[in-house]
Amino acid sequence: MGLALAALAYSQQWMAGPSVVAVEMAQAAPVTRLLAVNGRIAAVNSVAIRPVATGTLIAIAVTEGDVVEADQILAQVDAAAQNAIVRQAMAGLDVALVNQAQATESYERALSLGPNIARSVLETDAHVVQTAVQEVARQTAALDQAQVVLGNHTIRAPRSGTVVALDAELGQLTGPTIPLLTLADLSDLVVEAYATQIALGQPALLQLAGEARNRDGHVSFVSALVDAATGGLAVKIAFEAPVMAPIGLTVATNIIVERRDAALTLPRTALQTGADGTGVFVVRDGTAMFQPVSVVDWPAARLIVTGGLAEGDTVIIDPTNIEVGQAVVSDQP
Repeated sequence: MGLALAALAYSQQWMAGPSVVAVEMAQAAPVTRLLAVNGRIAAVNSVAIRPVATGTLIAIAVTEGDVVEADQILAQVDAAAQNAIVRQAMAGLDVALVNQAQATESYERALSLGPNIARSVLETDAHVVQTAVQEVARQTAALDQAQVVLGNHTIRAPRSGTVVALDAELGQLTGPTIPLLTLADLSDLVVEAYATQIALGQPALLQLAGEARNRDGHVSFVSALVDAATGGLAVKIAFEAPVMAPIGLTVATNIIVERRDAALTLPRTALQTGADGTGVFVVRDGTAMFQPVSVVDWPAARLIVTGGLAEGDTVIIDPTNIEVGQAVVSDQP
């Protein structure tokens, strides 16, 4: 009975006829290998402004979107205490100057007496003059330092640009560790993204969010350090033509990694990995046969074949449940 059932099953398998499979004819054609990443608009020249002096913010002279010139006043930190220090330093310098003048006059009188004054007195008066001069220099340096610190309470633009972010409010306590605003040159923009297997100069197609057209660009910078958060390299893509766009805008980026005038490609779904290695199923004389192939492993729907497949081969694009030697028929006429 067992032999009879086995024979029946075998006969039904062959009576069922060949399986219909979706196929594709391998043909050489021009191929462009793209890497699609999302990036964001950033300024090539951008600087975060932080106050040097610590204190209360009493004035903000700009708002987001303002265009400023170099050395233009941006904000003011309360400088009442520093003004008092400057006045104190000025008073100290005045006293030192008076003492220097008195010491100089005393020394000059002693010199005028000639041999009628002891040498020790002349030496003492000369030492007093030298000490007074040094004190004037010290007080002058103290005044200069106090005035420099006072100047730091007025926050000025280090360069021309546009205020793209304002993070401060009147009355807040600010200091060197607290960002005040971000100043950027919007005339020179790039797209910042993260990717791998990218090289300088590679062309790119850039589509800004909200736009339908593509803009031309090229890879202008590739970091040598892998970013721990993304696992990729930080890259910058420069626009071929100037563009005006807000900082942080999302940009769909297709980096052209490679162009080939003629290459065989196959759908990723056709690729199979098993005990015999990586390959595809091809149809030969109505039978599915496994053909080992080598491909360029790349995050794309279609893969470039570098070996194992010939032009004109019929490839099964979805070999699910297909076995070697199985009778198949193409779904194409």
